[in-house]
Amino acid sequence: MNKIFRPFLIVFIVGCAFTPVFAQSALSAGNTAVLNKYQDSLARATTVIFEGATNAQRYEQNSKFIKLLVNALKTPGSFNFSFDSLKTISVIKSPDQQFRIFSWYVPTEEGTYRFFGTIQMATADGKLKLYPLLDDTEHITDNNQITTNKQWYGARYYEIAALKAAGKKTSYVLLGWKGNNSKTSKKVLEVLSFEDNLVRFGKPVFEGPKGTPLKNRIVFEYNKLNSMTLRVDKNEKMIVFDHLAPFDPKMAGNFEYYASDSSFDGYRQVGDKLKLAENIELKNDPNTLDEFYIDPKQKDIPVVKKF
Repeated sequence: MNKIFRPFLIVFIVGCAFTPVFAQSALSAGNTAVLNKYQDSLARATTVIFEGATNAQRYEQNSKFIKLLVNALKTPGSFNFSFDSLKTISVIKSPDQQFRIFSWYVPTEEGTYRFFGTIQMATADGKLKLYPLLDDTEHITDNNQITTNKQWYGARYYEIAALKAAGKKTSYVLLGWKGNNSKTSKKVLEVLSFEDNLVRFGKPVFEGPKGTPLKNRIVFEYNKLNSMTLRVDKNEKMIVFDHLAPFDPKMAGNFEYYASDSSFDGYRQVGDKLKLAENIELKNDPNTLDEFYIDPKQKDIPVVKKF
């Protein structure tokens, strides 16, 4: 692991410990004012992260941002504060109001991205409970691997939906932008679940063509200059996405030459699985998510309640 990055992880883990504070109750006017001041400081900090000339400067500013964020979340009622002025930080809340996820990235000099995040739980006993999300992408060699919050397949999540089935504990489907490098971008369909007070990423719910094994996670990769639709379609009640294909069949497997072929596929819930539907027709018009992301710094983060 990069030596510059190691102390930053320690700061994040310590800062995200389960810290006893006041109950996450309704926001008072005084605490709203406090959190607004924190939000202004956090917004300025994110700007500095992107303006840093070197990786070391960006990580240093990011470390300061994390300390400030954790302090802000210790404010009584913080779970109910939206932090909606943080345009480069995604904050999405689960449909059942049980938790929310903060996720963001730091661009590197090499044209890649390091992702950061935390899950804030809505606790009944009034303790601030955070699960830090530690990007371990560089050590994950199998996209189908089930991971934890400490082995996170980092992404900046922009939509969340509940996956409910009779007799099963609710899981959550996360849609995220992963960036990648100077040639390709990635998006990811991730499944989040909580088991025995532990965070799990990945679950065998993605059902492909007949005879193929279930997948724990879906990763899309395509030419960086192109956009890709990946969103929840509330009219169709499914997750829809561009079908990606190489510009030339000879380029199969070289994702630098992949883009949408103008057709759409999707995943529709069947029982406790998400079943692939190919070549679907979308009746609704494109929306703002269809261009998410070419430049994530310029986009707001929408929240989808359910599908």
